[in-house]
Amino acid sequence: MMMRMERWRGRVALVTGASVGIGAAVARALVQHGMKVVGCARNVDKIEKLAAECQSAGYSGTLIPYKCDLCNEEEILSMFSAIKTLHQGVDVCINNAGLAHNEPLLSGRTEGWRNMIDVNILALAICTREAYQSMKERHVDDGHIININSMGGHRMVPSADEHFYCATKYAVTAMTEGLRQELREAKTHIRATCISPGIVETEFAFRHHNSDPERAAAVYESIKCLKAEDIASAVTYVLSAPAHVQVRPK
Repeated sequence: MMMRMERWRGRVALVTGASVGIGAAVARALVQHGMKVVGCARNVDKIEKLAAECQSAGYSGTLIPYKCDLCNEEEILSMFSAIKTLHQGVDVCINNAGLAHNEPLLSGRTEGWRNMIDVNILALAICTREAYQSMKERHVDDGHIININSMGGHRMVPSADEHFYCATKYAVTAMTEGLRQELREAKTHIRATCISPGIVETEFAFRHHNSDPERAAAVYESIKCLKAEDIASAVTYVLSAPAHVQVRPK
């Protein structure tokens, strides 16, 4: 895999939601493989700390923190403009940012639903569009767009608190397949993949159940969970696949 990742050395990857959890683990792994990684989040303090850790560890790539609120399209467009100016453009886009609120279909607040749509669906779609346009204008034909999805995007969890969240992840499943078809119709070799983990031990449940930390902890204690590094390994596997291999879930 190390040899197959060589072709990405010096290339530019965008990782959304890179401050904690899966995003941070993916950013670290790509920097380790020599990529220039733009890691974005609303708060970049943790990304700055991670960037310093990567530098101290002697990793061959670099991590560039970028403050961006993915609920704001203007900020997303400004970020892509800055990447173009400073680093030419995006070769790999990892749409990792996502969130869940306890907002059931029968009693949930519209504000919570809208926030999930903004981050889990619209931001992903906007970043995907802008990443593709960045690749197209530079004649990059081997780029990759990877959506960090969820098992909740393939089957409905029997918990009212998760139903709207699952709906947004079903949208990610549909959009990834639609993207694959559009890329094929465009006769490009840019690839699209979504990775759909089960429960991953991160800060996600503590943010999801922010008023009930004991419940959040119980989620991770109930089974042996995946680690963020497991998902980062899946990302590097996907990126290292030969040009004729398309990795996608059914």
